Amino acid sequence: MMGHGDIDQLITMLARLPGLGPRSARRAALALLRQPESRMLPLAHLMERAATRVKTCSLCGNLDTVDPCHICTDAGRDRGLICVVETVGDLWALERAGVHRGVYQVLGGTLSALAGLGPDDLNVRPLFERIEEGGVREVILALSATVEGATTAHWLQERLLPTGVTVTRVGHGVPMGGALDVLDDGTLAAALTARRSL
Repeated sequence: MMGHGDIDQLITMLARLPGLGPRSARRAALALLRQPESRMLPLAHLMERAATRVKTCSLCGNLDTVDPCHICTDAGRDRGLICVVETVGDLWALERAGVHRGVYQVLGGTLSALAGLGPDDLNVRPLFERIEEGGVREVILALSATVEGATTAHWLQERLLPTGVTVTRVGHGVPMGGALDVLDDGTLAAALTARRSL
C-alpha cells in the first residue's frame, strides 16, 4: 500500500470493519494519524476499555458493561413482551426508534443451511427458559425479510405455539414515504399479504 508497515497494518485492520473498504480505511487512518492526541489515542483507549469491560448479557444476548444488561434490569420494561431479533445491531435500531418497551432476545443469526447454522447455533435457550418461568404474554419475531429470516421465524413459531404464548411478526412491506413504483415485487407482495383494516 503506502510502503509503511505500521500504517499499512492500520489500514488493513480498519478495512476489515463492516462498511469500510480500502478507500474509507485509508481516509480513516489518515484522519487518526493527523491528530493522534485528539483522535487516535482516545479511540485506542476507549477500544481497549470496551474490549475488557463489555460483555454479552446472559439473559438476552445484548452487549453491555453489566450482566444482565441495563435493558433486562430496567424495572420499567414489560417482561411479558419479548422481541426476538437477529443481531445486537437490530436491538440497537429498535431502541433508537423507541418503539419497543419490552425486553429482547438476540439470536445471534438466523438458520442457514448454506452458512451451516442450525438451531443449536442460535441463542434461543434463554428465550424458552423465560417462557417456562411464566409471565411472558407475547413474543414478537422481528427478523429480516429474507429466506433465512422467514425460515427462522417459522421454526421459532412452531416451537413457541405449544407454550400458549402469542407469537407475532413485525410487518413487512411499504416503508414510510416509499413509492410503490420503485419497490421490488417481493416487498409489494409482502405488503399486500400483510394488509390490515383501517
